Amino acid sequence: MQSRRQFLHAISAGGCLAAAERLTAKTLANSDEPLTPYTISLRDGWEFRMDPSAAQQPSDLLPQMSGWSSIQVPHTWQSLGRSPEYSGVAWYRLRFQALAEWSSRHVRIEFEAVNHTAHVFLNGKPIGEHVGKGYTAFTFDLPQLKPADENTLLVRVDNRPQDRMLPRNKSYDWPDDGGIIRPVNLLITPRVFIERVEIDAVPDPTGVSAEIRIRALVRNTSQQRQATTLHAGIRQDGSAGEELRLGPLSASLEPDGCKLVDLGPVALRNPALWHFDTPHLYQARVELKSASEIQEFAEHFGIRKFEVRGSAFYLNGEKVSLIGVERMAGSHPEMGFAETTEWIDSNHRDMKELNCVFTRVHWPQDRRVLDFCDRHGILMQQEVPAWGPETFWKTSNEVQHALEQNGLDQLREMIQRDRNHPCIVVWGLCNEVDGKNPRTRQFARTISAEARRLDASRLQTYASHTLATDPASDMAGEFDFVSTNEYYGSWTPGGPADVESHLDRIRKAFPGKPIVVSEYGWCECQPAIMPGDENRVFIVNSHTEVFRKFPEVAGAIYFDYDDYRTLVGDKGAGALRQRVHGVVDLYGRRKPSFEALRLQASPVERAILRESAEGGYEFEIGTRQQLPGYTLRGYSLRWLVYGYDDLPMEGGKTELPDLHPGSSQTYKIKPSIPAVRRMVVDLLRPTGFSIITVECLDKAGRH
Repeated sequence: MQSRRQFLHAISAGGCLAAAERLTAKTLANSDEPLTPYTISLRDGWEFRMDPSAAQQPSDLLPQMSGWSSIQVPHTWQSLGRSPEYSGVAWYRLRFQALAEWSSRHVRIEFEAVNHTAHVFLNGKPIGEHVGKGYTAFTFDLPQLKPADENTLLVRVDNRPQDRMLPRNKSYDWPDDGGIIRPVNLLITPRVFIERVEIDAVPDPTGVSAEIRIRALVRNTSQQRQATTLHAGIRQDGSAGEELRLGPLSASLEPDGCKLVDLGPVALRNPALWHFDTPHLYQARVELKSASEIQEFAEHFGIRKFEVRGSAFYLNGEKVSLIGVERMAGSHPEMGFAETTEWIDSNHRDMKELNCVFTRVHWPQDRRVLDFCDRHGILMQQEVPAWGPETFWKTSNEVQHALEQNGLDQLREMIQRDRNHPCIVVWGLCNEVDGKNPRTRQFARTISAEARRLDASRLQTYASHTLATDPASDMAGEFDFVSTNEYYGSWTPGGPADVESHLDRIRKAFPGKPIVVSEYGWCECQPAIMPGDENRVFIVNSHTEVFRKFPEVAGAIYFDYDDYRTLVGDKGAGALRQRVHGVVDLYGRRKPSFEALRLQASPVERAILRESAEGGYEFEIGTRQQLPGYTLRGYSLRWLVYGYDDLPMEGGKTELPDLHPGSSQTYKIKPSIPAVRRMVVDLLRPTGFSIITVECLDKAGRH
């Protein structure tokens, strides 16, 4: 007989019915381990049809029941080979068999995102709606579920532009891909269960201890008052060591009630801190005991502190200046917003190879993106999708109120789902919405106050494009650091000298505040702009060098990683309508600017490999003082000698001492084989990603 944990691992994507049928009443009733809520992926078995008539109810579909096609979710109808130009209503249908044993469980359905409006029906009855919030997750109870019987789920999806949601109308610069764009899951739990946990984990200034606080939101879906007991254990991810315990704590829940239970703070000695070079994770395991059973809920988190001191960023008490690149999700023409895990991982591994340690995103991301950044070390600014000056232009009081409420809803859902991810260090309030418009300022202040109430531990900023003149009147200065999008030489006439004047005006307008260049780059997006990646290389090199002249510039984020699909694209057609803006194309093919950005974002400014007078080779490195500027700890040098038939014949790896910003070191390399055709040296982060590669082609020292 398989245990519950074995059952959880046995459920493969698309294995809902087969795996569920193996779960017997005996399995549910007899086990000495806590019941772990299990998740059934609803990937396979879906049917899809577009509905230009925009039917409101399942009953309205009866005359149109033909024309369904079989699909998997995630899914969008606007990818290549489908209907990229269609904006409107479509329906998704799933028939599934519910187990008899689920009659004693609480069953919910989780949609990780539906773009942008979903009305959900089970067995012909409405169970919930999620309106105008296309990038946040939502969960519905399934009161109409029929155990031991077939059930029919219908999802009505609408992606038509709307005036009272964010992004508003067509004021955004990314795809409008409609559909169930992220995974869908059934969640099976006891009737009394933990819905989510909130974890605060902050190291003290010395780093020798950290305060951990865990809060659990407990729901009682039964009709009886329930007495419960909670306790938690904390252990570093992958460790077999002893758990740090919190609790036990008792809590009483009313029928159909919920309660946020604070298990209280506990001190963790000698914590392993989360850093982009050492992304240590912990697991919190919370157990809930009710009258009938024990439930276990597990969540990962990291211990770190990211803060502003004066005009600089500090991570875990150490000054850092950061550089990175933004990725526009949904840009693969054959996937759109329905991205695969493999594509997400491939893109973000590229970003790590680009030396990206700091990124931002214009809308709440797929949790698989956040999981990658947690485990591999990328700091992130995640934003409410308020984009463009048209968003708040001459809004009536009624529309302004609706936009603020929609923004607040999206903010709350984003923070509720993502607050435990250590990679997220900044909540972005909006982007390029005209920081001098009073309506914009009203919106940003409303969002900021709520973000501070829900999560005071993270920084806040607004990415402004209106700082070129009279920057002091822009709302960008109201938040924790000033973010400026600059496109001199591309969207805006000018060059490096204009960039320098721009930054000088900003630092004088907001003395003592950090500045982040939240976007810069080269877009081939206007008729007057000639094509050519060499222009992108010039922007990468010349603008980044200007930024380094200003100690107040604590970060820079290149826009962007990929040419990106967008409803306002000026090039391409259909599913390939795009802006040519990235260092890779829509399919991830690298351009020459990829290597230029990788070198500019490397913490190594100088790397020279030469033949040594004493035999062998010398490898000299010098680290940057700023942008990026951070201590290299736990790095290693790997060398490979290519000889016979240009194949690797010998190699070695050396652990390096700490290298502080602005320092230099020289290392000796002495291969034993006589016939060296070329030598390749990489400097590796503790996570294994290379920060720079240097090659010596022959003994003559040609590089």
